[in-house]
Amino acid sequence: MKFSVFQVSRQGGRKSNEDRMGYCYTRDCVLLMLADGMGGHPEGEVAARLTMETVASLFNERAQPKLADVADFLSDAMMAAHRQILQYAFGKAMSDSPRTTLVVAVIQSGQVSWSHCGDSRFYLVRQQQLLTRTQDHSFLAHSHRHHQAQHPAGLNRNVLFTCLGSPTRPVFSVNKPLLLQQDDKLMLCSDGLWASLPEQDIVNELSLKPVDQAVPDLVNNALHHGGDRGDNVTCLALAWHSAGLLAPTNTPTASQNTHDGNFGATLPAPESAFAQEAPIELDEQGMDRAVAEINTTIRLSAIKKASSSLQPKP
Repeated sequence: MKFSVFQVSRQGGRKSNEDRMGYCYTRDCVLLMLADGMGGHPEGEVAARLTMETVASLFNERAQPKLADVADFLSDAMMAAHRQILQYAFGKAMSDSPRTTLVVAVIQSGQVSWSHCGDSRFYLVRQQQLLTRTQDHSFLAHSHRHHQAQHPAGLNRNVLFTCLGSPTRPVFSVNKPLLLQQDDKLMLCSDGLWASLPEQDIVNELSLKPVDQAVPDLVNNALHHGGDRGDNVTCLALAWHSAGLLAPTNTPTASQNTHDGNFGATLPAPESAFAQEAPIELDEQGMDRAVAEINTTIRLSAIKKASSSLQPKP
């Protein structure tokens, strides 16, 4: 395989950057992944980091040097990351679990397959045209897709109906593999990028520039439009050149590279306390108990807040 890849993540106007991204590769297979830790829940950055580490570890285990079944890998990766977040919350006795989006793509045998959960997106651009992109798992996007004439006024595009780390099972699908052509551009990004820029601008940038120019330009433009209160902006893009021998041209930003001859990866350098902790292993019954305990805690907290709001003010 021969490809060029570039990635950038910026904090924007937020207090911290809860986005994470990375890619891994063997001589026959490439994995791209991006997660956006969700605000409104604790430790979004931990959820995103756990997701990256879990998916990369599964890829390293199974890509020897090819994945036996790409669709199975994508599905298993989603659920493995979801379970790892819940295990973390259970081990910390958290009243609410960390949550994150995830978009992941695999290139193998000259084909690309992808899956996502939430509103982080995958784009495929060919010959200056948008060939396909993912559909957000938000209530607003759902209402538009189903041509619903009415939906709640002021419905926020950020309200998702699924994510990883939620006590409910995540919703996701695995797309059928699509054969790549010379100079196709693949991009994964967080909503901090696509929500700030017109779609045609995204397509034009990817089409007319090499990825090492398009990615930083897209991120800088999104930061400019987002202003002082703008979201985290993260983008990872790959230009496909051929299905020959592996020859990646990568220029990662703020990341760590590893390569042992058979497996290569670029991931954010360890920064969370959890990176040094051993994961808590739960069987299916233990997972069910963990989910039940989290749900019970959330319900009790909601009841307590409701009861408190009904008390007369002094």
